[in-house]
Amino acid sequence: MFRDLNRKLQGLFGGGNKGPNNNGGNGGGFQPGMKGAGIGVGVIAAVAAVIWLGTGVFIVQEGQQAVITQFGKYKSTVGAGLNWRLPYPIQKHELVYVTRIRSADVGRDSIIKSTGLRESAMLTEDENIVEIKFAVQYRLSDARAWLFESRDPESTIVQVAETAVREVVGKMKMDSALADERDQIAPRVRDLMQTILDRYKIGAEIVGINLQQGGVQPPEQVRAAFDDVLKAGQERVRLQNLAQAYANDVIPRAAGSASRLKEESEAYSAKIVAAAQGDAGRFSSVLTEYQKAPQVTRDRMYTDTMQQVYSNATKVVVESSRGSNLLYLPLDKIMQSVSQASNTAAAGTVDGATAAAAPAPAATSAAPNVDTRVRDANRSREREAR
Repeated sequence: MFRDLNRKLQGLFGGGNKGPNNNGGNGGGFQPGMKGAGIGVGVIAAVAAVIWLGTGVFIVQEGQQAVITQFGKYKSTVGAGLNWRLPYPIQKHELVYVTRIRSADVGRDSIIKSTGLRESAMLTEDENIVEIKFAVQYRLSDARAWLFESRDPESTIVQVAETAVREVVGKMKMDSALADERDQIAPRVRDLMQTILDRYKIGAEIVGINLQQGGVQPPEQVRAAFDDVLKAGQERVRLQNLAQAYANDVIPRAAGSASRLKEESEAYSAKIVAAAQGDAGRFSSVLTEYQKAPQVTRDRMYTDTMQQVYSNATKVVVESSRGSNLLYLPLDKIMQSVSQASNTAAAGTVDGATAAAAPAPAATSAAPNVDTRVRDANRSREREAR
């Protein structure tokens, strides 16, 4: 077999063959060429080396990272694209999806024998029990840390989630966990989980916390009673909203009415004060004039007062102290007759203008007669008063 192989290699690389009859002093046997054999072995080794080095070429898809290890120790991390590493067993790589969203469920329905409760049961600050089931969504932020910093990172994330939710719920009262602060549980758990994972260097980033099956619920044995309490709380919130809406409607209108009344009172106050100040100023001016000429000022004031009184009077009765006779002045009748005469004169035609002008002096003279009679009556009363 060796001779056949050597013969083929010599024929391939041009090795000389002495022929079957040429013994060459070697007893007539075929002697292989060592030089040709070395060349053939070198070519085979070179081809094998090229194939072996080619096994180090690998492709990393988009959204993946490749972690390269050398003799089991971390060497480097490469991204998407065509990459090369030293072939096995010197180096090897492991592909890790870093952009894919992963999920882990927390809070199972299995019963714990020691307590008789489900694994989803949590203890609140006021020593009540609530059940919480939720899913943790996360993605990888560091492929090296995910592979080498924890033996079982997925299990670690579940344990960290249980620890975080028990700590958050343990600082809340049951009523707050079921109603008032229910929406705050998920963000608090997320922040606490991220803090713990960063301390552990897991290489994971928490994307979200999704509460399942209604979120936070009381134990099944008392769930009906707590549903009634929750409905009562919702009814209370609804009534509070109605009351707030009514208050928002009534209070502005009341404030507007109060503001209007206040402005009206301020305007009335300003009016009264201005009138009082005007009266005081007028009285001061009258007082000054009275101090200068008392009698003249007194007569003037009396005349002005009588003018104001008689301007609204339609009948005047003058009593004489010397006799029982009364002087009656029907001013309303006199003014009415004067008014009718004026209207008749104005309604006359052009042809009767001369005839209508004749009674005008009588009507005109009637008014001075009335003024004269009133003036005489005033003077007589003044004399009697003096």
